[in-house]
Amino acid sequence: MRTYDLTPFYRSTVGFDRLFSLLDQATSDGSPGYPPYNIERTGENAYRISVAVSGFSQAELSIVAKENTLTIKGEKTANENSGDKSEVLYRGIAARAFERLFQLADFVQVKNASLENGLLHVDLVREIPEAKKPRSIPISSSDKAPQVVDGSAAKVAA
Repeated sequence: MRTYDLTPFYRSTVGFDRLFSLLDQATSDGSPGYPPYNIERTGENAYRISVAVSGFSQAELSIVAKENTLTIKGEKTANENSGDKSEVLYRGIAARAFERLFQLADFVQVKNASLENGLLHVDLVREIPEAKKPRSIPISSSDKAPQVVDGSAAKVAA
């Protein structure tokens, strides 16, 4: 994969640091592939992230939303001294810890999280405040001559 040096853009732009850091993260090869995940659009302003966390219990998972970053962590506790006297001859099921980061757009909030059939579902909703929504501005015609509201301006001219 090609690597791009975005350093010249840092010197000539102001206020786009977050955008360039996101581009750096997207082009890096260091992004882990474990655990696999899906991002779905479930509505006009609703999304769902599904992460395959088979083998993890609800107590071993944590979800943290801070500013515009969603962090999903899984820490597997060692299960070597379980109650039964079995011995593991081959360990093919991964029991490794993970941390998955998702960058969220502005006004995206986590609404719900559920664990079912080995999948962790995180429901997200984009709620734009009324002050940020586009609004229609009426256009008035200027066919009429301007009206004098206060008669003092007409008296001064006379």
